[in-house]
Amino acid sequence: MKLELLLAVVQNDKVAYFSSLIQSHQANLQLTVPAKGTTHLILNYLGLTDRPKSLVMSVVRAGESAKLIELLDETFKKGKGYKGIAFTIPMTSVVGTLVYGFLSNDKRTVKKEEA
Repeated sequence: MKLELLLAVVQNDKVAYFSSLIQSHQANLQLTVPAKGTTHLILNYLGLTDRPKSLVMSVVRAGESAKLIELLDETFKKGKGYKGIAFTIPMTSVVGTLVYGFLSNDKRTVKKEEA
């Protein structure tokens, strides 16, 4: 199972919504950081303010990424509050079976604790 890094820039007030949507496609690892939209320089020049954005980074299975990108694209078209951008980058190597199992949400690789 190959993995990809999904990057999505979304509105701050919709981070929980998009994070939940991405997690529903077996994304075990997500990281959200503050970001700026691509128009912030022009808006600042005109004295307007840009809506705060966040970058959501998620590790997803390659088999799920196309469906997830399509779902995000449909969601971005819902209206002004749902605008964003998303793309994936293939991950070429992951070190360690346990790390790979966690990132790919493959429960067969998780060690069971002994009682």
